[in-house]
Amino acid sequence: MATVYLGLGSNLGDRRKNIAKALTLIAEKVGDVIKVSGFHETEPWGFHSTSYFLNVAAIVETNLQPINLLHITQEIEKETGRREKSANGAYKDRIIDIDILFYDNQIIESPDLTIPHPLLHKRAFVLQPLVEIAPDFVHPVLERTVRELFCS
Repeated sequence: MATVYLGLGSNLGDRRKNIAKALTLIAEKVGDVIKVSGFHETEPWGFHSTSYFLNVAAIVETNLQPINLLHITQEIEKETGRREKSANGAYKDRIIDIDILFYDNQIIESPDLTIPHPLLHKRAFVLQPLVEIAPDFVHPVLERTVRELFCS
């Protein structure tokens, strides 16, 4: 059983409902949702939009291998209403976004998946909800706790 840390965000439609539906599907298809942060409203990051995001972080226990977890979370995004992923590094408004932040203490670098998430330490909208539920988790590459990353 692996412990995974997910970041979820939505800035279109009923944002709370979108995240709640995604969390329900995660519980059904991924594993036990152990802990979920509160909702955090944030400005869009990496692109201009007038629609603010709601973000949460979740801790989930799963038997899925990392690549299978990626595929299932992408299926959940589609089932929740997301029609397309960002292309060529261009971000845009989205009904739901699910990022794998950590998978236990594993470091994975492949063409399809990088864990820990390569930008999480630069994103307050990820760190703020994550510090709420896992402040002492140590980033396996940067060797700093989530709290230290958030406060720096």
